[in-house]
Amino acid sequence: MDRIADVRRDTKETQIRVRVNLDGSGQARLATGIGFFDHMLDQVARHGLIDLEVEAIGDLHIDGHHTVEDVGITLGMAVAQAVGDKKGITRYGHAYVPLDEALSRVVVDFSGRPGLHLDIPFKAGMVGTFDTQLTYEFFQGFVNHALVTLHIDNLKGINAHHQAETVFKAFGRALRMALTPDPRSAGIIPSTKGSL
Repeated sequence: MDRIADVRRDTKETQIRVRVNLDGSGQARLATGIGFFDHMLDQVARHGLIDLEVEAIGDLHIDGHHTVEDVGITLGMAVAQAVGDKKGITRYGHAYVPLDEALSRVVVDFSGRPGLHLDIPFKAGMVGTFDTQLTYEFFQGFVNHALVTLHIDNLKGINAHHQAETVFKAFGRALRMALTPDPRSAGIIPSTKGSL
């Protein structure tokens, strides 16, 4: 069964369309209007082996907050729809990713319960036109709508670009692990409760 979803979310602040193929090859077509954010989403696609299309029109004349948050929400909705009932997935995923002096760890659980722990002591407030505080808003939107538990820790780093990139790459890798079918539990929901 194809694990593909195409989701639109329109508000007075943003118009977002996200298409995902969880069994893709890491191809991405991204247009959020925020260059560095597109660069980060590309890392998720390539390292998660998820085909990802994002089209976003937002109120960037104000700032990037609504656009980044709403992309996170819409991506979460698309992933939840594409993964379906979660039968046969690995469920848990984790990754450590370095980039020069920076190192981050991301752990994800497709638990059905939204939860976010994020600790990134950014060394700069902006990377290009991307406000680093919006990293939290993106991931909070994602976990609330993908219904996952997500732990993100930047363990080392002195360059904010590197800090963010290690986080998004590790997020992609952790998603890839969690969403990979487990041949030993094909057709089984990976929970003692029988549902996630």
